[in-house]
Amino acid sequence: MNSFSPSGPFLNPSEAAKRLGVSIKALRLWEQRGLVTPVRTAAGWRAYGTAEMVRAGEVAALRALGLSLAEIARVQGGDADALEPALARHQAALEARGRDLAGTVAKVRQLRADLARGRAPEAGELVRLLQSAAEIEVAFDLPWPWGGERFELSDIRALSYIIGPLGSGKTRLAMRLAETLPDAAFIGLDRMADGGAAARVRLDADPALKARVDRTMAWLIEDGASPSDALTTLLVPLEAETPAVLVIDMVEQGLDQATQEALIAHLRRRGSKERPLFLMTRSSSILDLAEVGADEAILLCPANHSPPMRVSPYPGAPGYEAVATCLAPPDVRARTEGVIAWRPPVHKAS
Repeated sequence: MNSFSPSGPFLNPSEAAKRLGVSIKALRLWEQRGLVTPVRTAAGWRAYGTAEMVRAGEVAALRALGLSLAEIARVQGGDADALEPALARHQAALEARGRDLAGTVAKVRQLRADLARGRAPEAGELVRLLQSAAEIEVAFDLPWPWGGERFELSDIRALSYIIGPLGSGKTRLAMRLAETLPDAAFIGLDRMADGGAAARVRLDADPALKARVDRTMAWLIEDGASPSDALTTLLVPLEAETPAVLVIDMVEQGLDQATQEALIAHLRRRGSKERPLFLMTRSSSILDLAEVGADEAILLCPANHSPPMRVSPYPGAPGYEAVATCLAPPDVRARTEGVIAWRPPVHKAS
């Protein structure tokens, strides 16, 4: 075990994790795997000096490239070949971004050429130029309980959370999104109705899908997840190549807190070019308001049945407190699973 030296700046685990952009739990897991060894103070507290932070930064970078902890251990042990698949994937992603950027540059060049010839661009051309090629827009009349009000959604993010109190209509909104968005699917709570048998049959019939699910499962377990039928059943549609959009009802269903944390960290590591995911949730481990990034959005279905609204993830923003009130830690969510809102039938006057 390393001994503590007072010379130089030392960080506690919380400070080190914040500096690295990872969780304290991830640091502890890296330590357990022998990837990072913090020094110890005289009182036995963990501390991270310059050398330990450099080592931890290397692990974080390799994780960002897509390496598992086992692969990182091989790289640190001198097996440079373990880097090749990750670097190949990173190169492919960069080349794809380059092609997208080249296409945008070509459009700008054409617009400038048109301007030089006296032709001003139309408003639609400028809008398309500023929009992402992968952007999806959707508009539809809201179902009950909103009474047909119009709902429009543009600038769809890689991760969108759908949240609201019981009886707010969030499930109906989610199902309508899946019906309206092109090539979308709704993954409901009935996904575990057969104990995961359908998912296992699908994996047996598709070796390539099974390989992707197994790899992601191994990654999640390394991040602290517990393997389960509920997690496997969820990973099957997530790792399938189609459909283009997934809308998932109560993504935390059947998953313990550590698994929820590992899953959302994995989903956040996806690139912004990945297919959009809409996650219905009421778990504060899935939707940590302090961790919402630029590629994420929050859709709130208010209790008073006013139209769903996009909520910014900072205190004081319209709807923020309502979102925070809807969220609960996983242990509380587990105790309230199956609770539904009951609304008395409406009797029309004769």
